[in-house]
Amino acid sequence: MNPLLERLMGMHTITDQVIATDLLNSAKGAVRNYAMAITEAISPEIRSVLEQQLDDAIALHEQIVAYMLDKGWYHPWNLKEQLESDIRAIRTAMAIP
Repeated sequence: MNPLLERLMGMHTITDQVIATDLLNSAKGAVRNYAMAITEAISPEIRSVLEQQLDDAIALHEQIVAYMLDKGWYHPWNLKEQLESDIRAIRTAMAIP
């Protein structure tokens, strides 16, 4: 987005990390929701469609994780670093008008 428009809309403090973190959380939710939906599906046809959607959601999750790992924004194996990163992202998000 254009930096001027970002400032006018009050979005200049949103960072790529905040957006990626939000997308990762949404992807995790999608995986969880598809998995639950599969357990509730009665017909094999619906279950098959949901299983494909679950596979797609898992693939998207993997892509987001790889992107965030590459950028140094995600530290799933180091709780201390991840907590510090999460706190920075939360402070940035809370500063958005």
